Amino acid sequence: MTTLLAVDVGNTNTVLGVFRDDELAAHWRIQTVAQRTSDEYAVLLKTLFDLDGFPWKSITAGIISSVVPPTVFGIQQFFKRYTGGPALVVGPGIKTGMPILYENPREVGADRIVNAVAAYEEYKTGCIVVDFGTATTWDVVNPKGEYIGGVIAPGIQISAEALYEHAAKLPRVELARPGKIVARNTIHSMQAGLVYGYAGMVDSIVNRIRAEVDWPAKCIATGGLAPLIATETKTIEATDDLLTLKGLKILYHRNQAGQS
Repeated sequence: MTTLLAVDVGNTNTVLGVFRDDELAAHWRIQTVAQRTSDEYAVLLKTLFDLDGFPWKSITAGIISSVVPPTVFGIQQFFKRYTGGPALVVGPGIKTGMPILYENPREVGADRIVNAVAAYEEYKTGCIVVDFGTATTWDVVNPKGEYIGGVIAPGIQISAEALYEHAAKLPRVELARPGKIVARNTIHSMQAGLVYGYAGMVDSIVNRIRAEVDWPAKCIATGGLAPLIATETKTIEATDDLLTLKGLKILYHRNQAGQS
């Protein structure tokens, strides 16, 4: 039985998932630390594995997607030292099964390609993937399964921090739904602007994308803040917090099949 450790490194958080064959057995979200060493990963992962009750050295394979290049060395050293071999890294040369129609395909973040692959594999139709991460991204796949491009905007957390850092009298606030759009205190006013403002932006961009293409586009949300924003939108049709991990599993199997 293959036990695959999938690692998705974002600018703020790193999501890890363990697949036993095709079943996601466990997953965790940790803070991204660019200079974390292989031994630190080992200690951290052993603790997480122990909490979920299965042997941490049962990992037989790995795949890494990272938008923070300095993190890859420590993670890859972890795989080499503790699992017996290197992990597959999502990047140029990897078999994705999806044509990338960007002007320069190397510019597309690994996580965006992974999400696009996972969404198309699941729905087999033209789709828009909205990823609520450090940046908010919209990635578009046509009905033929080709990645045709997308949109990038500042993430909701970045915007919240910008308000706190650049407006002297505004506090740092929890990202939460305030209940009403017309708020009666500063914290709720900021929350209303962030949550409902981002929901409106999502709907506006999705509608513009749909108007620009000549085929129906299903809209799927992912990322840590997806559950907060998606329910306030009119265009998001499905939410999948684990879409990126599923995409990493798909890419691992596609590349294993290509080597056999």
